Amino acid sequence: MAEGFLRSFAGDRFEVQSAGTRATRVHPLAIAVMRELQIDISRQKSKQVDDVGEDWDVVVTVCDSSCPVPPRSGLKLRWKLPDPSLARGSEAERLEVFRGVRDSIRSRVRVLADRV
Repeated sequence: MAEGFLRSFAGDRFEVQSAGTRATRVHPLAIAVMRELQIDISRQKSKQVDDVGEDWDVVVTVCDSSCPVPPRSGLKLRWKLPDPSLARGSEAERLEVFRGVRDSIRSRVRVLADRV
């Protein structure tokens, strides 16, 4: 979601990559809640941190534990957020969790894009 927001807010001002401890898939509920804001992340690919290279000027981790950071990166920001894919309950309840994380990421990315 952070990648989608940064691309939306900053266009091509930045090279943006997102990655995790392991490559899986972009969660369908993340795609759904971003689509609610007219941001399409359905073509984004899940990558491992080792696949995005080194020497990033800014690295933002969006997790509450096991946050991978590429080696030799510059400014490191840690945004402690729960992993919405771990939410349980009905689809409506899980969507609310995804929306909460989405909205937190959106406000943080907006500030970051304005300051960098």
